[in-house]
Amino acid sequence: MSNFSIILICLGAAILLLLAYAATRPDEFRVERRLRIAAPADKLWPLVGELRGFNRWNPYDRKDPLIKGRYAGTASGIGSRYDWESDKVGTGSLEITSQQPGRAVQMKLDFVKPFEAHNQAEFTLQPTPDGATEVRWTMHGPANFLNKLIGVFMDMDKMVGRDFEDGLQNLRQLAEGHAS
Repeated sequence: MSNFSIILICLGAAILLLLAYAATRPDEFRVERRLRIAAPADKLWPLVGELRGFNRWNPYDRKDPLIKGRYAGTASGIGSRYDWESDKVGTGSLEITSQQPGRAVQMKLDFVKPFEAHNQAEFTLQPTPDGATEVRWTMHGPANFLNKLIGVFMDMDKMVGRDFEDGLQNLRQLAEGHAS
């Protein structure tokens, strides 16, 4: 057997092991970040529970000043929708599907480009005894085989989590009056 054949066999075995390992990864993913903000929940609600308010601190909109965004549906509340198209952050939509005013909002997050994905996002506001609010930003969704394979090489929690952390800091600055 030639050295080339041995290399091909080893390469094939390595690829099979990689694919087998990827197949064992979880069928769903979840990313979550929390931040305590020195503002009451009622002050934060318009910035979290309404899409126009959310886009004042949305880290993805801030990544591309040329983003093309369009609001649709109701002005606020269930059915409120935001569609975007961007060379930097892709193409997709965000729609409010459920909410508990002043406490939580659930959204359907659909990506079209650079890849198709259908996830859920949620913000919860938990008042603290000192008058501040803990804000929790969560995203979860299915992980198909391609997502699992990519996850072997890229940590989605770290990648998306950094954006969530940036966004929550933007929200803190806006809510605590350090930015406009």
